[in-house]
Amino acid sequence: MAIVMPFRGLTYNFNLLTDFDRLVAPPYDVISEEEQEAYHQAHPANVIRLILGKKKSGDSDWDNRYIRAADLFSRWQSDGTLIRADHPCIYLSSLEYDLKDGRGTRTRWGMGALVRIEDEGSSTILPHEQTFSAHKDDRLKLMRACKAQLSQIFGLYEDSDNAVLETLKKTITQPPPVAFDFADGTRHSMWILESRSLAEKIASAMSTKRIFIADGHHRYETARSFRNIMRTRYGARPSDRSYEYVMMYLTSMDDEGLTILPSHRLVREVPNFDLKSFLETLKTYFEIKELPVSHLGIPGDCATLRKVLEEMGEHSTAFAFYPQKQESIFLLRLRPTAIQEMDQELDPSLKSLDVVVLSRLILEKVLCLEKSLDNERLFHYESDMEESIAQVNSGDCQMAFLLNPTKIEQVKEIAAKSLYMPRKSTYFYPKVLTGLVFNKIDPHETIQIQ
Repeated sequence: MAIVMPFRGLTYNFNLLTDFDRLVAPPYDVISEEEQEAYHQAHPANVIRLILGKKKSGDSDWDNRYIRAADLFSRWQSDGTLIRADHPCIYLSSLEYDLKDGRGTRTRWGMGALVRIEDEGSSTILPHEQTFSAHKDDRLKLMRACKAQLSQIFGLYEDSDNAVLETLKKTITQPPPVAFDFADGTRHSMWILESRSLAEKIASAMSTKRIFIADGHHRYETARSFRNIMRTRYGARPSDRSYEYVMMYLTSMDDEGLTILPSHRLVREVPNFDLKSFLETLKTYFEIKELPVSHLGIPGDCATLRKVLEEMGEHSTAFAFYPQKQESIFLLRLRPTAIQEMDQELDPSLKSLDVVVLSRLILEKVLCLEKSLDNERLFHYESDMEESIAQVNSGDCQMAFLLNPTKIEQVKEIAAKSLYMPRKSTYFYPKVLTGLVFNKIDPHETIQIQ
């Protein structure tokens, strides 16, 4: 099944740089323009300069943000900002966070390692979301320029006893060389484990497992495209060349710290929208209950709404609709007969997904937005309910559809069937930060447990 290997990762030089919170950043695809500027200002060596450099008016084929990132990546290695491990390692990390939901602090454990890239349709590495060419083209340009994987792909595997991570945790004897609090309130620690026998144990344990991609679908497909380019240039043999692998952060589906947040849908503008006729049409598909929202947006009120949605969604599809300039929120529960209105060829596991019901019955059938579902200027995705409501109240968005989080069992079932969810169906939290470790790709190097 999965081939998981240690690797000689590049990290920031711990002897020169210690303010790690100013060096790292979230994945490139969740960084706004304002945040991009803030990370550029945070530190001259912040990873933003590699993963999301600024565009310039005079950019050309010879001078652009990909070329500049590659030049900087090379200089940081030359001047000692980045250093490479002498031996293959596994990068064990813990991530502490508090959702402020009354359940206290949680800790998610994960390991950084290389995973052998599989061909499309493989039953070993399973995606669950669709990808888009523009994003993959962007990441491929960066990978070809830097000849490195700069961000870890977030992968999940089944391990009911959490045996793999427990094996790694038992080897910890020293404080982590990397430990810091990030701006979002999360606490990060990372240990670098060089033991050959340990790597052999982990490789053996993971060889029986499948890996589900949680975050980084575009980056995984980009790594496969880069591998194919390198095969053409350098050959497909031996099969353990460095470009045959991709860097992943792997955690167990059964880890107590694994959290999926909802991915609320915000619509910026629907032309000629009429609330009364919209609700009347919705009655064909949903039972509708009106809820006053005079103080909605206050954390306590949102906590109540989350609880109501959770209870409504236990045995049926349910979500909330909040339109602009209204004093009510509308709770929608799918009528049992409405499922017949969806494409009969659609797999039952997809029909059970709230985001699919929302897309097929409301966004496509009622609002007639089928051709605009991938329009990022029209749709905005937000995991925070308070922020979603605030954007409607401020007028930035015309309406919001507030959802329950997708269940990990649904992710597992859909990926195992080689099916795909709509984009942004899951929001695994917290995100895996970029900058903790990089994977340099030397086409003449082979990946081995040394």
